[in-house]
Amino acid sequence: MTTVVVVKKAGQVAIAADTLVTFGDTKLGHRFEDNSKIFRIDTPGGPSYVGMAGTVAHFPALRKAITSLPLADRKLGSKDEVFDTFIKLHPLLKETFFLQTKEDDNDPYESSQFSVVVANATGIYGLYSYREVFEFKEFWGIGSGRAFGLGAMSTVYAKAKTAREVAEAGVKAGCEFDKNSGGPIDLFTIRLKK
Repeated sequence: MTTVVVVKKAGQVAIAADTLVTFGDTKLGHRFEDNSKIFRIDTPGGPSYVGMAGTVAHFPALRKAITSLPLADRKLGSKDEVFDTFIKLHPLLKETFFLQTKEDDNDPYESSQFSVVVANATGIYGLYSYREVFEFKEFWGIGSGRAFGLGAMSTVYAKAKTAREVAEAGVKAGCEFDKNSGGPIDLFTIRLKK
């Protein structure tokens, strides 16, 4: 899987991820595949960085789906905007990219089958398979290395000077202890709007 983290601290927002791809017991490191679990998109409020965890098939599908929306429909500057944008994306993912929406017979809604974090000048957000949206005050992580990342970020958050330092510690911990996470690390920062 992966380790992807988002952090907000000292007027800065950071998003970071490992770059390892795994196929069961086989791993495909950065030497063999230029893999990135984070992509940048333009939005009406400026650039946003989107990080994902889940099957590799989600990455090109979500990237192409979201960039196919008109710029005015790519709003990610609040919880409601993230929700509204992903509601617009869901039928596109089903019809154009053949997303399988069923996880369980008792699903309350159709699933989008992925976990996403968003970092931009308005903050850090998380979105889950039923399009539940969270706005995090300090930091968060997704993927199989999430627990290691959260522990590391919790330990360094108060002492660190920047969001970048905290994010780097989170992904490094994921890479160190999660068998499905590995370097090098992709890390992007944005200045937080006041």
